Formats: sequence, structure tokens, C-alpha cells
Amino acid sequence: MNKEEKQRFAADVMTGLAGSPPSIPCKYLYDETGSELFEAICQTEDYYVTRADLALHASHIDEIAARIGSNAHIIELGSGAGIKIRSLLEAVDSPRAYSPIEISREALATSVAQLSEQFPRLEIRPLQADYTQPIPNEELQLDPPASRRVVYFPGSTISNFTHAEALRFLRRIRQMAGPGGGALIGVDLVKSPERLEKAYDDSDGVTAAFNKNLLTRLATDLDAELDAQAFEHRAVYNPSLQRIEMHLVATQNTRIRILNKAFDFQAGDHIHTENSHKYSIESFGEVARGAGMTIVQTWTDPENLFSMHYLESA
Repeated sequence: MNKEEKQRFAADVMTGLAGSPPSIPCKYLYDETGSELFEAICQTEDYYVTRADLALHASHIDEIAARIGSNAHIIELGSGAGIKIRSLLEAVDSPRAYSPIEISREALATSVAQLSEQFPRLEIRPLQADYTQPIPNEELQLDPPASRRVVYFPGSTISNFTHAEALRFLRRIRQMAGPGGGALIGVDLVKSPERLEKAYDDSDGVTAAFNKNLLTRLATDLDAELDAQAFEHRAVYNPSLQRIEMHLVATQNTRIRILNKAFDFQAGDHIHTENSHKYSIESFGEVARGAGMTIVQTWTDPENLFSMHYLESA
């Protein structure tokens, strides 16, 4: 973490912990350790999302590739370990280039090295950046240009945004795709609260470790004084907002001190660390229309747990 990243992290944490309720932006869950823990979450029996997403890809990869077309510039947001993109790059007809955008420098370097070995003729243009912020268009320009840009956003990460944030995010994607371009967006579907809460509080305790790694980051990256054992992980379904909420809940009176600023917590107080909104196909279509985009085609996995949508500018 360089000086600028550390300053931004500190500012976001200070602002978040001073809020009501206290919170920390979920993007800070994904340092190197957090990214490794998330990959481990995806392998747990309770977390269905990755299996459903992979099953969707396996069932519909040829249709998805046909929708993308030939000579496309595929831009992946939050590329992580680059697992799903491999089957897509194999299926797409002569992709012009692939641009993974990832906030973790280590995860980006690892995936690019592996993909370069698997696809030696493919132009790979990695960009280490926070994709929740605007990406300068010049960072994505090709010479000669591709037939179209297709923004690829698998998984259920769009679920982490509030509806207002999702609208702004989709508007940026529409601009990133540009004229004639499109977007492939993965969206988790509404299901029983019991299944959702189990998925985000797995019996192996991996999600708990993932959430509590934020406290480790505060101590190591920001020199915060805190007792990590004074907090526990909790995931609850909020039916009115149709979302899972992740929290770090104080089990006793405790204090977090950062940059000479103290934040006191009583037993039962919580720090809100992540949301995961769930959609029906119809409700996600409403969000897309609000962002000036239209769903052209939708696919689901065989169990109808997860969906992927191809969107174009309206």
C-alpha cells in the first residue's frame, strides 16, 4: 500500500467510523489476505454463489460468447484470480484484447501471469485501479480499436452497492462500454433468508475470518490500537431492503484508536462492513433502465439461483 492509498484508506475509515451507524467501505475487505480468504469462501459448501455462477457459464458459454461477438475488447472489473474469464476467452471468437482491472496489485500480477501463459497471443492490458472510481478513457483505448467494448462483471459484486450506487455504477459502465458496446453483469437472485444467511456466515468460519481481517488491516496498515477479539462476525438478512448485511459486532465495551482519534463501542454496537442486495430479474431490469441501459438477454444457472444479463445502452 503506497502513501496515497494509505491516506485514502485512513480518511475513509475515519469518516465511516464517525458515521451512524459506523461503517467501513467493503472494498477494504480485499487486501491480499482478504482476496485469498474470499477465494476460500467461494470453495465452502454453504456459499452457493460461485458454483451457481460457474454452472451458468458452463451451461450458456457459447450463447454468451456469441452475444459478445468477434474482435471485442473485454474489460473485466475486479478480475481477482481470473477464474471465470478463462472459459469466456476460450469461447469468444478472436478477442481483440483483455483488460483486467483489479485493486489488488498482487492478485492482478498473479492472474495476468497465468492468463499470459494460457493465451500467449492475446493482448492483455492490466490496470491496477479501484473500479468503483471513474476509469480514464485513455487507459482503455486500443490502436487499432476493437469492434466493440464489453464490460465483464461476473459474480455478485454489484449486489454490494445500494440501489443509488448501482445506478451510478451502471452509468459509468455504459460510458466505459461506449457506442455499440455492452456489459455482462452477474446478479444474485432473491431466495430464502435461511439460505442467504448461511451463505454469508458459513459453518467453516471463513467468512468470519474474511470480515475480521478488516480489523487486522486497521492495526497493520493504519497502526490502529484495537482488540480484534472484542468483535465477532454477524450476517443478517434485511427483508425490507432485500439484502444481506455483514457487521462486526462488539461483544464487550471496547475502543478503536486511529490517528489519535478514539472510537468507543459498547457491547452490541456494530460496524457495518458490507451489503449484498438480491434482485429479481424484473427488479434488476428497473435499475438498468434507470441507468439508461436495456437488458438484451438474460441467462440463469440450472437451479435458478443466479443470473447474468447482457446490457446495452438504451
